[in-house]
Amino acid sequence: MAGPRVVIIGAGVVGAALADELSFAGWTDITVVDQGPLPATGGSSSHAPGLVFQTNSSKTMTELARYTVEKFCSLDVDGQPCFLQVGGLEVATTPERLTELHRRHGWVTAWGVESRLLSPEECIELHPLVDRGRVLGGLLVPTDGLAKAVLAVEAQIRRATERGVRFLARHEVLDVVHSEGEVSAVVVTDLGSPPPQAAGEIPADIVVCCAGIWGPKIARMVGMNLPLTPLAHQLAWTGPVPALEGQAEEAVRPILRHQDADLYYRDRFDRIGIGYYGHRPMPVDPEDIASVDEAEQMPSVLKFTEDDFAEAWAETQALLPATRDAKIEEGINGLFSFTTDGLPLLGESPDVKGFWVAEAVWVTHSAGVARAVAEWLVDGHCSSFDLHECDVNRFEPHQLSPEYVLARDCQNFVEVYDILHPLQPAGAPRPLRTSPFYGRQRELGAVFLEATGWERPQWYGANEHLAAGRAIPRPGDWAARYWSPIVGAEAQTTRETVAMYDMTALKRLEVTGRGAAAFLQRLATGNVDKSVGSVTYTLLLDEGGRIRSDITVARLGRDHFQVGANGNLDLDWFGRHLPADGSVQVRDITAGTCCIGLWGPLAREVLQPLADADFSGDGLKYFRAKRAHIGSVPVTAMRLSYVGERGWELYTGADMGLKLWDTLWQAAQPLGGIAAGRGAFNSLRLEKGYRSFGTDMTYEHDPYEAGVGFAVKLDKDDFIGKAALERRKADVRRRLTCLTIDDPQAVVMGKEPVYDGDRPVGYVTSAAYGYTIGKGIAYAWLPAELATAGTALHIGYFDRRVEAVVADEPLFDPSMSRLRG
Repeated sequence: MAGPRVVIIGAGVVGAALADELSFAGWTDITVVDQGPLPATGGSSSHAPGLVFQTNSSKTMTELARYTVEKFCSLDVDGQPCFLQVGGLEVATTPERLTELHRRHGWVTAWGVESRLLSPEECIELHPLVDRGRVLGGLLVPTDGLAKAVLAVEAQIRRATERGVRFLARHEVLDVVHSEGEVSAVVVTDLGSPPPQAAGEIPADIVVCCAGIWGPKIARMVGMNLPLTPLAHQLAWTGPVPALEGQAEEAVRPILRHQDADLYYRDRFDRIGIGYYGHRPMPVDPEDIASVDEAEQMPSVLKFTEDDFAEAWAETQALLPATRDAKIEEGINGLFSFTTDGLPLLGESPDVKGFWVAEAVWVTHSAGVARAVAEWLVDGHCSSFDLHECDVNRFEPHQLSPEYVLARDCQNFVEVYDILHPLQPAGAPRPLRTSPFYGRQRELGAVFLEATGWERPQWYGANEHLAAGRAIPRPGDWAARYWSPIVGAEAQTTRETVAMYDMTALKRLEVTGRGAAAFLQRLATGNVDKSVGSVTYTLLLDEGGRIRSDITVARLGRDHFQVGANGNLDLDWFGRHLPADGSVQVRDITAGTCCIGLWGPLAREVLQPLADADFSGDGLKYFRAKRAHIGSVPVTAMRLSYVGERGWELYTGADMGLKLWDTLWQAAQPLGGIAAGRGAFNSLRLEKGYRSFGTDMTYEHDPYEAGVGFAVKLDKDDFIGKAALERRKADVRRRLTCLTIDDPQAVVMGKEPVYDGDRPVGYVTSAAYGYTIGKGIAYAWLPAELATAGTALHIGYFDRRVEAVVADEPLFDPSMSRLRG
């Protein structure tokens, strides 16, 4: 046996795939346990309808699906294929949905998946059962199709077994043994022998929970709170459809989505399968799911509730008239896993070493997830996929509360086929987190969006008068949602006078202890072991030299640092690298503190009269920090600016936040100062070319590609990822590139494809209108040979091709004189 002792809990489509991937990578001391029989274990995989649509707004999710398709196409069981590549067709029955299909076509084009937009006639040619009078157009992905989930499970079990993996069917997990923060065994009982055999232990160095709808139950065995809810989803099958009589093949037509009515369809010889998301959410507590022996059919299948399906059947008969000659013959309410953000839960417990999860994974992404987790386990990081948005440790504490999880999981069920705007705020529960300035912001008519639970102003209604007389172009209808001309007025006013920005939602970590400097030096690409008062923009990398985050590190004392981070994954990363000797402490101070960004050419005129310290250009230089009092408020002031104007980030305790706001507000008013929102902020930061981690650069990129190589100091002592970077520096094949757009109506939103002629060559990350430069701005990943100023390209925006030109960056104040003055 090779590799560590691994126990995989769950032999469904994820667990079987993981056993296959790990054993292929050379790990063979693997035991897979499942309470059900093999290969149909009774979980979601066993009843899944198998439709695999690769189209997704997430590049990662599309890539996971593409790998799954490619792998399943290569699998068979005794000549029976595990994938029927019949293609996937999405149809539009409303103008809004037709417009959305153009956006979705842009996504898959950007992510490198072949697709075609179809006329109504082409849709009918592919799927003759569809009523021509209902359809306005369609989107076809030829490589989509039907996964034979149970066959895929069997095929992967066979492959893994040949390499020495052991599968234990009918073995229920009773406990995961752990002590001193590490797993050591899995306790199981054999259900296959009457009566069930006494519990036994399977030693384990690594336990991976692939239990699907039972995931939260297993995770609780190690004290882990998994934000997953099983919800029932209706699937029905017609009896014989006369129009399909004699169909000898299981599926000959594309799988079909009618998202305007929350419906999807598939062939099964002379019958039609109908899936429906339009019914009420029907959540189930994992503790209430029947056992394999108690379940009438299988644990993941509940009784079909016909009343909930009535509307679906009526709409089906309208879209597919041939079904009027058939009846619903059978149906189920099948359980699937839903999460608060619609993404999988992957990674290791923050508290129990060796306990991993691969949860909330549907058949569509199963093999891709297995490949990703296998790489992560074997290599220490995943090189094939960017998993930052799937990491189980991404959540803030409030996002793990039962009330929040249930509400958001149910909302995601309701919205699964909805047309969602990228800025569309989530529903209840809100508000959750509010800064000390919230009351004042409401008085100013703030329009709030949500950021990791924080209510964050997008713009302020009180600034409406500022828009009068300004040349602020209105974007197209899509970009104009969650937008106001006030955004432009706030951006321009920031450049003219001074503005206050609520920066409280920024994650703040405190790193202290005698080993703090050495700890940060080991993690960061830059030199942070500098004088007290220094502030350093730097990066966190994985061992492969890929960017995990960008952070600012302020040295407030010899053994005291404040880190401006991007989210909970940074806190988790720090925690996993703490020295065992207790010489470093890391604390999340976000909730107990707040921050105002005071920026603009008149920022010093506001601040200096209030301060007991020197805030002149020499008194506090760029990228320096110091403690001071602003009126009666103690602050930590950092001379930084994410908008490209002179100013400071001013931090204080949450108890003094309101006083800080009022003090600055009173002083700013005579100078024309305003409060400004995130809309203006985003425009201003793009004019300066400042990157946003998670949008512009992610785990799949390195610093030199992303244009942040200046934050890497290869001449310093070793840091995580250094060796890999030395190899990467000389081989930059793609670049994050600035594009400008002359058409003021063509403000793109991100995730659109970029074309060189008719050839898709990249995709947009961030975009906004630049109210100072008077042009649209889009950052995009492009081949290095196209990232040259003056190169003419096009951006695919719905049904348009928008002209764009590569530009040198930054677009505003390249000399940095406004920042450093």
